[in-house]
Parts: sequence; structure tokens; C-alpha cells
Amino acid sequence: MTAERRRFGQAGEEAAQAFLRKKKYRILETNFRTPSGEIDIIAEHKGVLVFVEVKARSGKTFGAPEEAVTPTKQKKLVQTARQFLLQRNLEGRPCRFDVVSLLGSPDRPEDWTLELLEDAFRP
Repeated sequence: MTAERRRFGQAGEEAAQAFLRKKKYRILETNFRTPSGEIDIIAEHKGVLVFVEVKARSGKTFGAPEEAVTPTKQKKLVQTARQFLLQRNLEGRPCRFDVVSLLGSPDRPEDWTLELLEDAFRP
């Protein structure tokens, strides 16, 4: 991954956090990593634990950002979420998986379009 793409991804995650806060999500943790994968944002919204995947694209040449959350990626997110729940002794807590889709030029964050897909997929 190039440094430019890494910066775009980081800026996208920060924009997603601000976007979610405006929607009354309480950010609990970011970039939670296990050997099975990473979850970009873990938040709480209306009493539900929410695992959020952030996908940023500069254009739709390769499809919409949310299309990158493939069944393989979903499986990794679910495995990683299970590890989070086990480590924090939160099994049985209501949870869901959301996706924040971000579209725009890396050089013009003020023009980015963010979209929230609540309950984007189920395990």
C-alpha cells in the first residue's frame, strides 16, 4: 500500500468517526486488531454494540466503496468481532455490523460524500 493510499484511508477513518459522532454513535475503540483481522471502529449506538467497516474510494471505477465488503471480508470482520466480545466478556450483547462508505478525492476532504449502511450484513 502506498503512503498516499494509507493517508487517504486514515483520513477517511477520521472523517467516518466524526460522521458517526454526529449521528450519536459513541466511539469505544478504533483499529481493533487480532490475527484474524481488524475492525476500523467499534461504537455504541442506542444500546447496540456496532462494528463499523470504513471503505473509502476516490471514484467508482472499481465499484462503490461498500462493494469491497465482500463475503470473505465479512467473515473476517465477524471473526474479529467475536474475539473482541470474548476479550471484553461481552458475549450475548446485542451487536450489528455497519459500513461507512466514503467517496471523493483524497485531496478534497471537504467534498467527500459519506453514507452509512446500518446493519449492512449479518453473520
